[in-house]
Amino acid sequence: MSRKYFGTDGVRGRVGKSPITPDFVMRLGFAAGKVLASDRSVLPAGQHPTVLIGKDTRISGYMLESALTAGFTAAGVHVNLTGPLPTPGIAYLTRALRLQAGVVISASHNPFEDNGIKFFSGAGQKLPDATEKAIEALVESEVQTAPSSELGRARRIDDAAARYIEFCKSSFPFDKDLRGLRIVVDCAHGATYHVAPHVFHELGAEVIAIGAEPNGFNINAECGATHTASLTAAVKQHQADFGIALDGDGDRLMMADRNGRVFDGDELVYIIARHRVETGSMKGGVAGTLMTNLGMEHALGRLRLPFGRAKVGDRYVLELLQEKGWQLGGETSGHILCLDKHTTGDGIISALQVLHALKDSGASLAEYAADLTLYPQVLVNVPIAGRIDLASAQPVIEAQAAAQADMGEGGRIVLRPSGTEPLIRVMVESSSEAQARKWAEHIAESVRLTAAT
Repeated sequence: MSRKYFGTDGVRGRVGKSPITPDFVMRLGFAAGKVLASDRSVLPAGQHPTVLIGKDTRISGYMLESALTAGFTAAGVHVNLTGPLPTPGIAYLTRALRLQAGVVISASHNPFEDNGIKFFSGAGQKLPDATEKAIEALVESEVQTAPSSELGRARRIDDAAARYIEFCKSSFPFDKDLRGLRIVVDCAHGATYHVAPHVFHELGAEVIAIGAEPNGFNINAECGATHTASLTAAVKQHQADFGIALDGDGDRLMMADRNGRVFDGDELVYIIARHRVETGSMKGGVAGTLMTNLGMEHALGRLRLPFGRAKVGDRYVLELLQEKGWQLGGETSGHILCLDKHTTGDGIISALQVLHALKDSGASLAEYAADLTLYPQVLVNVPIAGRIDLASAQPVIEAQAAAQADMGEGGRIVLRPSGTEPLIRVMVESSSEAQARKWAEHIAESVRLTAAT
């Protein structure tokens, strides 16, 4: 059975259109309650399973929060509500409170018109594919409300943000601080707006917060990790030492230096890896994805670190790390996993690991990443209306073959459907940017032709 509703990061789409409707989300909550919290053998007799629900700052979050709560309580599951809280904060609190599952209402880096639902297990990790399939198998079934005596309850947790702030701070060495640093923190008008500035301030930094005035409609709007121009402008304006950009739900990270140069996920993972090698704290190798830059793989090789590629999506990076017994991995997009610090990707905690490396070394971002030379990558997103079988599309096959023949071993092509948006992503990597751009556009055009037929 293939997944009908779940993508690489939960269920996501345009609000008001299937599947992001109140009716479907209620049924999703009911189905998830039955699957995720069905094993009552681990609970004392008479105790209800409990899930945690958090959200980002989208206006639709109120509606979907109510629908999810109705579904879970109808299944006999208690619900704890945090209000706006970063995705990794929900993962942490689910584990810390020993709950059966955590749920985040968010579409991450997408615009406010979109929203989504993603789940964490009681261990604070993304659900495996098999569990998502089990939820899908029930989601279209009739909701059979539990007897009134067995219905769940809902309550709010008032100190959720404070608990998560302390957890983030605990990932930074107790004998070190950020005094003397001026840092711009771009919260993308998202779930970190009342968390991230406090973390860096309480560790001693002078913090200039931007993108920290959510109104329900401005999440990710020309700000945050996917739109770093606001960050670089603020860094230069305030003559800051660093800039930190998070996305709408707080699990992505981009950073900028005092000159406004932006460092992506590959570069930040490399900095963390190099620091761990130099301090003797590195365990195993580094996990990346099909999109990870070839230059990253070569630089890690010079550090004598093994490197592995997973499918795109931090859930698959996590699976590879667990399979290998490694701790560090990430994506070019800024999802970074430090499994010795957290069970999932966390933009704030990842930023603290980078700052730890720079504090220890006294180096700048550019100096510490100097041995990493990134190959030019050109990414073209091709909108599509439905599914395309790329493996059998002759124009696409021919375009890829021509590109690979021209680039040889110095080039790489990745063609894949987005797991979060109706797009085909065409990525071409080459030692020559002009060559990469030429073939990326050529392959993208072959995809457009295929989509039109």
